[in-house]
Amino acid sequence: MLPDDKTLTEQGLATTGSGSGQGRILLIACGALAREILALNKLNGWDHLDLTCLPAKLHLYPDKITTEVEAAVLKHRADYAEIFIVYADCGTGGLLQAKCDELGVKMVAGPHCYSFFEGNDAFAEHDDEITAFYLTDFLVKQFDAFIWKPMGLDKHPQLLEMIFGNYTKLVYQAQTKQPALEAKARECAERLGLAYEYRFTGYGDLAKALKTQAEAP
Repeated sequence: MLPDDKTLTEQGLATTGSGSGQGRILLIACGALAREILALNKLNGWDHLDLTCLPAKLHLYPDKITTEVEAAVLKHRADYAEIFIVYADCGTGGLLQAKCDELGVKMVAGPHCYSFFEGNDAFAEHDDEITAFYLTDFLVKQFDAFIWKPMGLDKHPQLLEMIFGNYTKLVYQAQTKQPALEAKARECAERLGLAYEYRFTGYGDLAKALKTQAEAP
């Protein structure tokens, strides 16, 4: 049974398989992607893909992501024929890609999940990306835990203008069509004082990346 979003944020997800059996692949991912990955695995019958997730809150400390991914690879390497890293660069400044190259494992292409959810090529075409603040399904649900409280806005609302003054809109990239989440995303935009934009992205390049790994000879 999949943990709730708070657990995925704080603790991540234990490995969903034993690793035994020829051809099994381990996905090491961010906890914020757990639901999407498991949904894709189920939809496509990718029963040979096991999943383990690091705590989603690592995105609050991107300097720790590379170290934690390396530790997870070394922990599980002996049990799997192949390991695939389901992180993009995610604020590591190229360090995660360099570490994956050193470890001999592949990772999802792109600067961050907002890009690969929309599709890296499509995302790169936006000329207003620098002034847009993005939320995914997971981040809408975890808005207070990931954004409002860590940025101190719950105790110091006067910081709102300083932190978000250069943003013009909030873009909700929806992986699933849920009216309740869209309503909450609109509320998040109002709380931040930003215009609201909805984009249904589905799983974007994440689905393509997992398909490539799942169906590789």
